[in-house]
Amino acid sequence: MLGLNKKDTYLLLLVAGLVIFAPFLLNPFPEGSAMAQFNAGYPDLMQRFVIFGVFAIGFNILFGLTGYLSFGHAAFLGVGSYAAMWMFKLFGMNVLPALGLSILTSGLFAVLIGYISLRRSGIYFSILTLAFAMMSYSLAYSVLATDMDGPDRQGLLQKGLTGGETGLQLTLEDPRIFGQQTAGEGNIPVPNIFGLEMRSAVEMNVGDWVFTFSVGYYFAALVMLLSFYLSIRIFRSPFGMMLRAIKSNQHRLNYTGLNAKPYMLAAFVVSGMYAGLAGGLMASMDPLAGPERMFWTASGEVVLMTILGGVGTLIGPVLGAGAIKYMENILSKINSDILHTWFAFLPDGLEDFVITLIYPFIGKGWHLTLGLIFMAVVIFLPGGLVEGGQRIARLFKRKKPSTKTPDGKTTPAE
Repeated sequence: MLGLNKKDTYLLLLVAGLVIFAPFLLNPFPEGSAMAQFNAGYPDLMQRFVIFGVFAIGFNILFGLTGYLSFGHAAFLGVGSYAAMWMFKLFGMNVLPALGLSILTSGLFAVLIGYISLRRSGIYFSILTLAFAMMSYSLAYSVLATDMDGPDRQGLLQKGLTGGETGLQLTLEDPRIFGQQTAGEGNIPVPNIFGLEMRSAVEMNVGDWVFTFSVGYYFAALVMLLSFYLSIRIFRSPFGMMLRAIKSNQHRLNYTGLNAKPYMLAAFVVSGMYAGLAGGLMASMDPLAGPERMFWTASGEVVLMTILGGVGTLIGPVLGAGAIKYMENILSKINSDILHTWFAFLPDGLEDFVITLIYPFIGKGWHLTLGLIFMAVVIFLPGGLVEGGQRIARLFKRKKPSTKTPDGKTTPAE
């Protein structure tokens, strides 16, 4: 099916099922219940799941297949966001051209950075990519945000190309040559796909449960599925095998007469284009592009996502992205008042003691929980969440190797 083997087809269908039924799967608890705090089935968060899934899938093509660890991939995320925003400001609010420009711009930027950075390997490559990302952040934060002189000072380029600290935003003065300058009642138009707005949503009430179906989420989910399918084809292709050979032993590969540099550059560019696509999707869901998307912490986050899910696996980066974004948006919102509600059945002294033990790991301290989970995964599950799932599956697997010969006799143990 679609050029995939049976196992990969099942994996693709599994991911498709998860994203299609996410509004149900992520809202297991009824509204108003004490456990509704753990529901994650609202559009903004679901969009983050799939968008950062695209980001992590692309990063895994570079890190998982070649072993080259980039600490500067957030630069492409930011470039993609800015490219999409300028497409919205200059031409129109259709997200497809914006995503196309995001992919093209980030790809060209990746060619430049990759050509220079790939002259070194190991930690030197990682530091070079980090340096380029921080230079990009500085350019977006200050240099390219300088007010322009001349008659256009109060117009389109009032805050430069990037908008500086406040970010690049849509205004009523934007030309939007092929689209509306204003929406109803003089408002700024919103991103859409052929007139269908990304923020449009429909709610379905089933008893005490509320499920929300968002156009923006399902569009981003479709893009993520296509990105996931493409990553499978890359992993199974001769190009993917060459990248694995680079990771296994690049020096031995060079001895065969093959030049590994073009393959590494191609992997770097493809990975950068994935990041640019994710940045374009972020701008499409929320029309704003800021320099913080290029900061080093954003690059570190995608590294954590990939390692947490499983480096070199297909579905691992998607799982890692979902796990980190869930903790960031759900675990971080649990405060002491919510904890007192949960443990109100305990005696006062014991209640305060339990809350005192738990509180450092939630709310603003959710990073501590993430750090502990990450340490446990690195130490006990080097293959990430995917390896954890495989171990659990083996525990429940009932099939045992047969010890009988074809004639029905039992062979002695060796």
